[in-house]
Amino acid sequence: MRLLALAIVSALSLPLAAKTNQAGIDLGNADKEVSACSDFYVHANGRWLKNNPVPGAYSSWGTFNELEDRNNARLLAIAKAAAGNGAVTPGSPEHQVGQFFASAMDLATIEKLGTTPIDADLAEIAQIEDAAGVMALVQRFHANGTPMLFGLGVRQDLKDNTRVIPYAMQGGLGLPNRDFYLRDDDASKKQIEAYLEHVAKMLELSGYQTDAARESAAAIAELERRFAQSHLPREEMRDPNKSYNIQTIVAASQATPNVDWRAYFDALTLTEVDEFSFSHPQFFAVMDAALKDTPIEVWRAYLTWQLSRSAAPFLTQAFVDENFRFYDQTLRGQKEQKPRDIRTIEQMNFLLGEPLGQLFVAKHFPAEAKARMMAMIENLKLALKDRLEQLEWMSADTKKQAIEKWATFTPKIGYPDKWRDYSGVALKADTYFANVRSLGAFEQQEELAKIGKPIDKTEWGMPPQQVNAYYNPLWNEIVFPAGILQPPFFDAEADDALNYGSIGAVIGHELLHGFDDSGSRFDAQGQLRMWWTDADRKEFDARAQKLVDQAGRFVAIGDMRLNGRVSLGENIADLGGLTVAYAALDRALEGKKGEEIDGLTPAQRFFFGWAQVWRRNWTDEALKMQVNTGPHAPGKFRVNGPLANMPEFKKAFSCKADDGMVQGPEERVAIW
Repeated sequence: MRLLALAIVSALSLPLAAKTNQAGIDLGNADKEVSACSDFYVHANGRWLKNNPVPGAYSSWGTFNELEDRNNARLLAIAKAAAGNGAVTPGSPEHQVGQFFASAMDLATIEKLGTTPIDADLAEIAQIEDAAGVMALVQRFHANGTPMLFGLGVRQDLKDNTRVIPYAMQGGLGLPNRDFYLRDDDASKKQIEAYLEHVAKMLELSGYQTDAARESAAAIAELERRFAQSHLPREEMRDPNKSYNIQTIVAASQATPNVDWRAYFDALTLTEVDEFSFSHPQFFAVMDAALKDTPIEVWRAYLTWQLSRSAAPFLTQAFVDENFRFYDQTLRGQKEQKPRDIRTIEQMNFLLGEPLGQLFVAKHFPAEAKARMMAMIENLKLALKDRLEQLEWMSADTKKQAIEKWATFTPKIGYPDKWRDYSGVALKADTYFANVRSLGAFEQQEELAKIGKPIDKTEWGMPPQQVNAYYNPLWNEIVFPAGILQPPFFDAEADDALNYGSIGAVIGHELLHGFDDSGSRFDAQGQLRMWWTDADRKEFDARAQKLVDQAGRFVAIGDMRLNGRVSLGENIADLGGLTVAYAALDRALEGKKGEEIDGLTPAQRFFFGWAQVWRRNWTDEALKMQVNTGPHAPGKFRVNGPLANMPEFKKAFSCKADDGMVQGPEERVAIW
């Protein structure tokens, strides 16, 4: 996901690749020497893949990166203008954006301060004498929105979504997930060695002597390994029931005698909370034991490491570089860092997303885009309803409830109807780290304040400039930020076939998350409740298992195959979303055959639209990381996997039964 540092500003100002036909498809990206029926991903994208190696400042490069970079160029211009405008109203979105950007770009002040922004925290850690002191520090950091030791979330009760409750969750790791600690192959051992070196270096930057840092790093890794052994595996985390465990504060404190949960929630000013989701009791049992038997000097080192890790991107260049060296260079194969101004924009997307997004949509999101999206969504919803009603494998009782869930789908397009007010956050142009802390504390207090209050369904889960979309099972809503509603995902100048194959299939994807292996456990009201008959659920699981098996046969790199259970939700959504989008295109064409454009029928343009969205090149390290940590399959499987299950694709390209892009009748998956 990186671009060459010297070229980024000029490159970002350019549009995406020019179109070669009115369908919005650049056929120069295709490799016609590879048959569509043998490998459609390469057929549609082969020349693009050959001509677009991963730039040095990225770990992968694809359509998402192209669009993200174009958005970042626009956001950078907005931030620079805001920082240079001395006449803005204090507390306004433009003022907040300008102050933060100016503080992040003030390298001289950042270097002069050194570790001063975290010195008080380091001193507090050095004075900790027992488990109570460890938890007191963790409580304070959680109140300020800084991750530490375990996760704290605020969300609706999964089985009573009329109320909002705290969720205490497994955490405490410095590596991406439990598997990085537990694998014993040579490559994983080398990663652990590199991790130990990184932790030691971060401790040195935080004031430890070299020998003490190395010794402490080994003890930290062993403590984290204990935590990792207690974590739920990724595939089990897909079942929301396994991360839901309502306990009273009294019961939780009895289960973890070294943690006073009453004191913890009181420190967060949640004095009225008397129960919460004690989500992963196995982890908390191990954490509690570690509080009792781990030497206090190890805890001090661990907390210092956790602090320096979270603060590193916002401190001196030495911290920034060391953080990059391990997490981006070693783990992801990225050769160089993005320019500082672009990294700052990416930080602002996370920390100051809505004020920056408010300025973005005012300049770059036309009202007509929202209107056309709403029309497409309605068409896709009708196509989905048709398919639900025609399912042969589902009984009438379950189908009735599926239709009820369909009827409650709510779309959000572009940006929120009302913007969050950040005016109370005091940001200054010369206090970068303090600004980060202030925004973290603001966000955390906003979240904590939701507990026990009425639910506000106007809220958004990501800023409007983000190139992404999501499904929220608790509100049964699909959300499409303005950032993704641009070519090649959504092209107002292209024909319906391309748009239904790209953004239409993405809409279908998000709709079908409501019926994937996880989302299908929530009913029409967003409650975690099994609304299926036993026989129907068994049939669903059997069909889904065939998709698990297909993914498990896909070789991503070397001998590394996909974990079909982890990627199941995304793979169900891809297959179902494409199927529904194709049916919606038929509705849009109203039974007409449709014209050919540059030799491509509407059906063929539909599948080209999907393929060009997911084209991507990877560094080896990043591809391995994606398979090891992400729920999404690499682009090649996201294209070839679902299309090989679709009779519509076989017909569109006149494929034969024994072609590589055609699943046999016994293997073919049809769920939705």
